[in-house]
Amino acid sequence: MARGNQRELARQKNLKKQQQQKSKRDGDPVKNKENDAAILREKQAKADARKAAEAAEKAKKK
Repeated sequence: MARGNQRELARQKNLKKQQQQKSKRDGDPVKNKENDAAILREKQAKADARKAAEAAEKAKKK
């Protein structure tokens, strides 16, 4: 029974970790999905703008 305290501490730590992860995604799953999609669209728009700027710069150098 030397590891009893260690196991209890590990259980408490894991429980706390699970609660923190759960709180990040609370609420309506549809809203979470829409929010995630909006973030991805924004990231894609930034990537497209960066690629267009790089292409324009390459064309300018030629």
